[in-house]
Amino acid sequence: MTTSERRSRWISLFPPATWLAHYRGAWLRLDAIAGITLAAYAIPVSLAYAALAGLQPQIGVYGYMLGGIGYALLGASRQLAIGPTSAISLMIAATVGTLAGGDAVKYAQIASLAAFGVAVLCFIAWLFKLSVLVRLVSDSILVGFKAGAGLTIIMSQLPSLFGVAGGGHNFFDRTVKLIGQLGHLDPLVLSIGAVALLLLLLGERRLPGKPVGITIVALAIVVATVFGFPGLGVPVTGKIPQGLPALGMPAFGLLEFDELFPLAAGCVLLAYIEGVSAARSFAAKHGYPLDVRQEFLGLGAANLAAAFGHGYPVAGGLSQSAVNDSAGARTPLALVICSVTLGLCLLFFTGVLTNLPKAVLAAIVFAAVYKLVDLRALMRMWQVSRIDFYAASIALVAVLLLGILQGVLLASIASIVLLLARASRPNVAFLGRLPGSGRYSDSARHADVEPLVGIIAFRPEASLLYINAETILDTVLTTLKRSPGIHLVACDLSASPYIDLAGARMLHDLHDELASRRVTLCIVGAHAQLRELLRAEGLGEKTDSGQWLRSLDSVLGDQNAPDR
Repeated sequence: MTTSERRSRWISLFPPATWLAHYRGAWLRLDAIAGITLAAYAIPVSLAYAALAGLQPQIGVYGYMLGGIGYALLGASRQLAIGPTSAISLMIAATVGTLAGGDAVKYAQIASLAAFGVAVLCFIAWLFKLSVLVRLVSDSILVGFKAGAGLTIIMSQLPSLFGVAGGGHNFFDRTVKLIGQLGHLDPLVLSIGAVALLLLLLGERRLPGKPVGITIVALAIVVATVFGFPGLGVPVTGKIPQGLPALGMPAFGLLEFDELFPLAAGCVLLAYIEGVSAARSFAAKHGYPLDVRQEFLGLGAANLAAAFGHGYPVAGGLSQSAVNDSAGARTPLALVICSVTLGLCLLFFTGVLTNLPKAVLAAIVFAAVYKLVDLRALMRMWQVSRIDFYAASIALVAVLLLGILQGVLLASIASIVLLLARASRPNVAFLGRLPGSGRYSDSARHADVEPLVGIIAFRPEASLLYINAETILDTVLTTLKRSPGIHLVACDLSASPYIDLAGARMLHDLHDELASRRVTLCIVGAHAQLRELLRAEGLGEKTDSGQWLRSLDSVLGDQNAPDR
């Protein structure tokens, strides 16, 4: 590697070196507007998500402020916005409470330690190039997981909207307890939450991209102060400590590795999948490449900064990123400006948030997550692909029954199992000749193909691997038993990009079984890697290796003429 190549490689690890070198003066105004707009969006959302996580309200603001700076230093996306998310907040609430044993100080320390664990795992994932592992979680699993998370979060916020205590360990338990408490709902709290929710939904539809949330928060504070809502028993945010977060190392030694790892790993999985999905959409929109591996460093830097500021795990979310993008963000400088704006708010304006009704924060969470329940996508899966629908259903039920952390881990396992199940049952096309041509097609899909006399030609439409080799062998032998008078079996490997040792052993077994019945096996259409492995495994001694590269038509010749 030359010196210039080595220098370019190191520069690529620090994205600001690239986008700052090409920065245009006209972008500064756009980034400034986007940063201030994002801060206006972030204040109510971060307060609401911190409450959802069971933490002090200002800790949510810390996450936006410090996470944004960390991501701006090492993140690859130019529009992705970093902060607390609904799913991670609920995961913290469901997991850390048990680990902290009711100690509020320990609760906050463990949440901060979880952010540090996320940062460490992100660095390990970057070092070992583990972005490919995250891709194993299918889109259908994500649809089900998001729907389960959305329903769980909504149910966790309904007690605050109704002015009741709530409670419960999972979605169904919370539902039963909420129904039992409806006779004690507070009409004033319900009215406040309902009006706030209605205004949020109307603002989302009529004023997309505008800071509707901060406007409603300001209006709610004014109304609550004028009419004395705190004195009427309406729960409010209370006094928020003024000033910037005190930086320091997380409190180590609070958890054993087997307690911290599942929580941090679940947060990494959620954060990376959601963040990369959003970052890819904005990169495609604005026409620049996105290094998905670099995103691990950006996410890790964001969480490391949050951990040092006593925050909790953060991630890139689609909703806040959409606000950042629609406001005109051109580079991550918008995140830095957002962080500066939030810092000024923490220094000078926390006092005005004292009388903010908690029902308004619950309405903000509700408005932010209801779209996660994508019924249209679930219905389409049912109509188009039942296996995808079942995968989504597994994820949905797992989250509702077990919670966010256990649900996402079970959903990930289910995704891998379903992937392996699909790979274990590949389509084996039994071929016939298309009339008037030298081309062949699947007889099961084209009724007009001409059958081959005395010949079975099959094409495995997948790589030949240990997981599907036995299935392919059984399928071919079953067809052979049903087809008398066969003297030749042709295996077309043109649709098989890869073969492993088990696949080669399957071809050995197929040859031996056919030889015992005095049937010849020929292999055609094999790619370079396949031919090398077949030759190394001795298939050249059992079949004509000269046919491996040829097409099916050229090998069969006149043997594939239809019976007339």
